[in-house]
Amino acid sequence: MKQSLSLRVSQHLSLTPQLQQSIRLLQLSTLEMAQEVEQMLDENPFLERSEEVAEREAFGVDAENAPVSTGDQVSEWSADSGPATTSSESDDFSEEVGSSEPDWDGDGTVSFTPDDGEWGGEAAPRNRNNADDETASAAELASEHISLQAHLHQQALGLRLNEEERAALYFLIESLNDDGYLDEPITDLAAALAGDDWEAREATEQVLNLALHWLQNMDPAGVGARDLAECLRLQIEELRNSPAAQAALAMCAQPLDLLARRDAKRLAAACHLDEAVVREGLALISRLEPKPGRRFANVERNTVVPDVIVTKAGRGFKVQLNPDVMPRLRVHDIYANALRQGRGDKGEGAASMQQRLQEARWFIKNIQQRFDTILRVSSAIVERQRNFFMHGELAMRPLVLREIADELGLHESTISRVTTAKYMATPFGTYELKYFFGSSLGTETGGNASSTAVRALIKQFVASEDVAKPLSDNQLSEMLKEQGIECARRTVAKYREALRIAPANLRKR
Repeated sequence: MKQSLSLRVSQHLSLTPQLQQSIRLLQLSTLEMAQEVEQMLDENPFLERSEEVAEREAFGVDAENAPVSTGDQVSEWSADSGPATTSSESDDFSEEVGSSEPDWDGDGTVSFTPDDGEWGGEAAPRNRNNADDETASAAELASEHISLQAHLHQQALGLRLNEEERAALYFLIESLNDDGYLDEPITDLAAALAGDDWEAREATEQVLNLALHWLQNMDPAGVGARDLAECLRLQIEELRNSPAAQAALAMCAQPLDLLARRDAKRLAAACHLDEAVVREGLALISRLEPKPGRRFANVERNTVVPDVIVTKAGRGFKVQLNPDVMPRLRVHDIYANALRQGRGDKGEGAASMQQRLQEARWFIKNIQQRFDTILRVSSAIVERQRNFFMHGELAMRPLVLREIADELGLHESTISRVTTAKYMATPFGTYELKYFFGSSLGTETGGNASSTAVRALIKQFVASEDVAKPLSDNQLSEMLKEQGIECARRTVAKYREALRIAPANLRKR
């Protein structure tokens, strides 16, 4: 094989590290962004927080006062997170001390008179805790959480049990899942405790069965059940012996799909009961708790912090960024000046520090560009969806990513990154930016209707329906046609399922 050299000219697209960081920061949520900032503050010594309001970079000034629309809407940049220019000048602090002559005459003595005690000088202060302590105590009390296991262990302390029985009850309580159910059979639990010894396994199983009886008589009702039918039965047994309760017990012994469909006729035939009594039993079962441990679940409440705030301003709307989610960063002046003074150093350490300084500047600028892009996209959304901000979701118009991308001169992928996990606070609530985008459905007049508005209309129809005769998907489709919206039955079913609305047969009461 003969070897030779050749030249080839080609073009390819490469992303610089700064551009890669800008794209990555753009798609982060508010929480992820805060974590990224904390990590960068820990890793880069040239980056620090700034408590002062710093000037913004020149690239964002043009978008600061960009109008949302020609008229009453105004778009504001309320960021105070711009980087402070790295300067070597130190801040000058001036302090003025004002003095004034006293307006009383005194003899200069500081001794107490014998009658000073009558003013309560020895009395203790009324409140030794300040407001901050009281607020902290209230917050701690509000944040206290009692788990299901702790609640059951407290009840177990009131039972007269020997050491073996108390250990068995403790084991069963700790074996419950978050919903209060006992997932594993008693035989498997006994085998796990006793091992291969069959006599010990049988004795352990008897003790566990006895402990299960005590557990199922504790509060909340239904705890310790092995399945949903047993959970409902345990709750019904605590009710008074009424015909509805007896009917409910009989229905719990039937297949649960009949209860889910509320098929009163087949339940009445299977239980040999009157249909009216069966309906009373269904009403009783609907009031029961299928998950006894639900109220003890320690659910972490994640509060959505909006990135953009839209408020009413005259006849228009004002769009501004949320200052609480915008980090205030700047380059550390002392370190930057020290590096500037040692520019003559050619070592690897100086080059590494220079790279760190450049990374800090890039990070600050990319954060500003991120919020600047979010503001521009949000302003364009408010302009396109102005009817929503005036009349609600029924007035939502069709909108796709391409429209915003063409208007702002950005790529659709950029708009997709901006609208993912970013939230906007509106007069009607807080919504993700993606909520304002929706496909279009044809109308009789030749126009288009937003799928979001159609879902809102379906929700309104279902909310006002007769519970004795709920609307089917075909009826909802016909009602939408009466409103001039062409929507097939399958599309109605898809929107109904997206709204988590049950079918007509399950909504019937």
